[in-house]
Amino acid sequence: MLHTAKLLIIDDDLDVATAARLLLQRHFSEVRVAHSPDEARALLSSYRADCILLDFNFSKGYTDGAEGLAMLKYLQEQHPKSKVIAMTAYADVPLAVAALKLGAADFITKPWDNARLLAMITSLTLQAPSPKAFASNTLLGDSRAMQALRNMINSIAPTEANVLILGENGVGKELVAQAIHQGSPRRQAPFMAVDMGALPESTLESELFGYKKGAFTDARTDKQGRFQAAQGGVIFLDEIGNLPLAGQAKLLAALERREVTPIGSNQSEKIQVRVVSATNLSELDLYNPARFRTDLLFRLNTIVLRVPALREHAEDIPLLLNHYLQHYQQSYQKPARHLHESVIQELCQYTWRGNIRELKHACERAVILGTEDAYSVQDFGLGFNPPSTANTNANTNISAIISKPQPTDQLRLETIEKNTIQNALNQTAGNMSAAAKLLGLSRAALYRKLEKHGI
Repeated sequence: MLHTAKLLIIDDDLDVATAARLLLQRHFSEVRVAHSPDEARALLSSYRADCILLDFNFSKGYTDGAEGLAMLKYLQEQHPKSKVIAMTAYADVPLAVAALKLGAADFITKPWDNARLLAMITSLTLQAPSPKAFASNTLLGDSRAMQALRNMINSIAPTEANVLILGENGVGKELVAQAIHQGSPRRQAPFMAVDMGALPESTLESELFGYKKGAFTDARTDKQGRFQAAQGGVIFLDEIGNLPLAGQAKLLAALERREVTPIGSNQSEKIQVRVVSATNLSELDLYNPARFRTDLLFRLNTIVLRVPALREHAEDIPLLLNHYLQHYQQSYQKPARHLHESVIQELCQYTWRGNIRELKHACERAVILGTEDAYSVQDFGLGFNPPSTANTNANTNISAIISKPQPTDQLRLETIEKNTIQNALNQTAGNMSAAAKLLGLSRAALYRKLEKHGI
């Protein structure tokens, strides 16, 4: 689930701006980038940003922050409702004080801590809708299955019970976790999403529990772990089924004691968080002790929520199509096109192995590539249904993906790379971890290539 807040990053460093955008677009509905104050002013004439990350130095050789302070003053005068987080590579206390005096909501130095930055933006932009309103507005669908899911969320959200969310890839498990958080008494506290499948085993403890300065060679400062960053709120452990058994033992110890010990510290720290976790593993796999610790499972599954696959509430497909087509038409400033009943019927018969995520991406493609007054089935790019074993077939030889004959006009390196990535995503039904493994890439590298090719 994405926060509805709209963000703007103003930074002349392309690498820094890209890193921030890739991090934030996983958590917020819209993230824009401007590389200079002038570009930001032009963008803000038509874009209302809820939160702005503002760099302080733009001209080469300048480190006094004067350009950033001038831009901050402009923002306070012309866009007073936008929350501004000042950021600089120079940990200059007087500059931080000057920024705060001019109206900056907060201050962060580069390189930033991802968890802290997310918590900071969330606390500045988070609104507190009623739980029923939030679930109704975000978990779309009039089917009996979706109504039952929303009713279940409304019942359990106000409690402190740990929740385990089960469901296939792309069904919206993080959306459900967000709805639980928004319906709870902790709604004003942080919601910290952690992709457990993306955490290397070697850095698991430092990422979850933090570390102290000097704990290892590169530990130049204290670092807060994800559990500490979520203090008082909800920590969402996504893809919990991908956590190795050794990591499961460490997580279990933290949950049992309700405390964590940062690496390099002899002092434990109490944690007061609600744990919501999610996995696409089957319950048969979850109860296999060789795959997942039973004692940890019992800590996580006080309440189990099963999110239905799209095929289980196919009657909601027309509503979802209409919602996402309108969303991307507005996002890309594209004209509204008619969706004939015959096209809707054909899309309703499609298997949608990637569930709502696949439908959402198909709608985005149709909006971008559609040229006629009405959408055609071809605009959605649904050439075939991946085999039902795609989710688990991560050992497929990558050569099988690229060995298909390519038309002459597609024999360009970038086109081949894009098609290879798209085929890998199709074979894994959108599972990023499995697709990255299939392609021989890290998840971070895969995200960069997705961004590069606009996938």
